[in-house]
Amino acid sequence: MVRVVLIVMDSLGVGALPDAEAFGDLGSDTFGHIAAYCERPVRQGGRGRPLAIRALRRLGLVHAAALGGGLLLPDAPPSWEPEARWGCARERSTGKDTVSGHWELCGLPVTFDWGYFQAPQESLPAALVEAIAQRAGCDSVLGNCHASGTTIIQDLGERHIASGKPIIYTSADSVVQIAAHEQHFGLQRLYSLCEETRRLVDPYRIGRVIARPFTGTDASSFRRTANRRDWATPPPAPTLLDGIEQAGGTVLGVGKIGDIFAMRGITESIKASGVEALMTATADALKRLPTGGLVFTNLVDFDQEYGHRRDVAGYAAEIERFDGILEDFLRHLGSEDLLLLTADHGNDPTHPGSDHTREHIPVLAFSQGLSPGGIGIRESFADVGQSIAHWLRLPPLQHGESFL
Repeated sequence: MVRVVLIVMDSLGVGALPDAEAFGDLGSDTFGHIAAYCERPVRQGGRGRPLAIRALRRLGLVHAAALGGGLLLPDAPPSWEPEARWGCARERSTGKDTVSGHWELCGLPVTFDWGYFQAPQESLPAALVEAIAQRAGCDSVLGNCHASGTTIIQDLGERHIASGKPIIYTSADSVVQIAAHEQHFGLQRLYSLCEETRRLVDPYRIGRVIARPFTGTDASSFRRTANRRDWATPPPAPTLLDGIEQAGGTVLGVGKIGDIFAMRGITESIKASGVEALMTATADALKRLPTGGLVFTNLVDFDQEYGHRRDVAGYAAEIERFDGILEDFLRHLGSEDLLLLTADHGNDPTHPGSDHTREHIPVLAFSQGLSPGGIGIRESFADVGQSIAHWLRLPPLQHGESFL
């Protein structure tokens, strides 16, 4: 059976893009700086033990990092050749956000400018804040600033419980995030508020509205839950997913994929939380995927739990955790299955701030019948989608060049 598994290692960039300085991201390198931290002796602030990534090395991640121009592992690029096709890609889209990255991976570069709420304080306009508060049944909201999601619930969570007012925050991305307590505010009430807010922010060209539910009794115990949901604006033109659907194929979106594409071209959305559960869901989806189908998975924790929180040690451990799972997952692939590993942007945990970074992404393609070798630096993430279309024998997409 001819099938594809596309796994996005969310935020695992491999070196700053040529235009990174314009985004404030000069010198960023998510994978390289994590690897360097691991190599550094403990007395010099490192981990004192190199990254243990046997499967990812075999598939060419270290080679892709070398090509991306990032800070390399001491033995990179090694003399041996990977078992997959390997390279990296540059983003044509104008941003460095999740939606743009995923859409471009599926053949739709975002060449328009998203709207942003750039002011660190009083970020959303007063009229919009008033409308959101009205939809929430409150006279005002809490927050309305740029913030880290974990920090803001610690700072404002108790006031939220006492007042019933939702916590609104944003970042350098085109996003509005709404945090609320699952019991005191109500999970379904939060979802309904986000749906209303999605419509309210459409005139501002905002990419996503994200529900950030949390639980706990006080600042020391507040924790975000796995019930996050995203409301993205729908893609303005057909993507690879629409092409698969039109050809009668199946697209199984694992994690937040369905949310990112507003369910356009998604046959079924499968929710899971944590890399182990997401990869188990991916393996289960592959077992029932018919020929001509795609399993499309986003591993959000790289970005959400470690990149944004600037947790270098945690990010390193998550890469190793995924690598061990990947080693076993490779055994699930059939002779005509294609596995693609990539990312959607960077989020260098050693870089100032807490936002995404404008970086190359790794592109690793493996199948039993596919000859290995370098594919160079691709000029668009859309080459990934075009290659999948080629593998599935679909009509060519409007953007991208196949590397298969």
